[in-house]
Amino acid sequence: MIEELLRGGGVTYTELSVEQIAHAAGISRSTFYLYFRDKVDVLLRLSGSLKTESYAIASSWWPCGPGGGLDGLARTYELILRHYREHAALLSAINEVAAYDPAVREAWTADQDHFVDHLVAVLKEEQQAGRTPADIDPKLAARIIVQGGGQVIAQQMSGSDRDDAEVARELAAGYWYGVYRRSPGASAG
Repeated sequence: MIEELLRGGGVTYTELSVEQIAHAAGISRSTFYLYFRDKVDVLLRLSGSLKTESYAIASSWWPCGPGGGLDGLARTYELILRHYREHAALLSAINEVAAYDPAVREAWTADQDHFVDHLVAVLKEEQQAGRTPADIDPKLAARIIVQGGGQVIAQQMSGSDRDDAEVARELAAGYWYGVYRRSPGASAG
């Protein structure tokens, strides 16, 4: 419902009123306040479900598991791009409000930390198996993958979807060859 308002109304989330949200939901303003503190509370709940779904997509990929490797990583990025494209209005609202609201920014950061923690575990397992070089700092590499990939995805959502597959492939190749299967010693300066 909020995504429809944002897509069809030509307004930003900041411009959207509680009255508009309540009306679209078919409830009164007073009923709205029985369930939500304010419209930021609504956004926080929606962002949680958005991240839960994207985390499920991302965490299903493992370098050596079924659907793993470079092709599996590219497919995972494609699925994440598709998921965010389906919810582009919500993603835009989250980014908009996170710029000025500490609660949204902190929630978004905590969600990113969840992705980072998962990738740290993946990278450590790959290092222990000898498939990823030991000279890679798993925490730093995971943070770069999550934050860097997140920026690319956010920029991609603001444009056309015609090259999502190409973007997914380049993200995957960059991280696959730059981190997961980097030549040993390649990070030494």
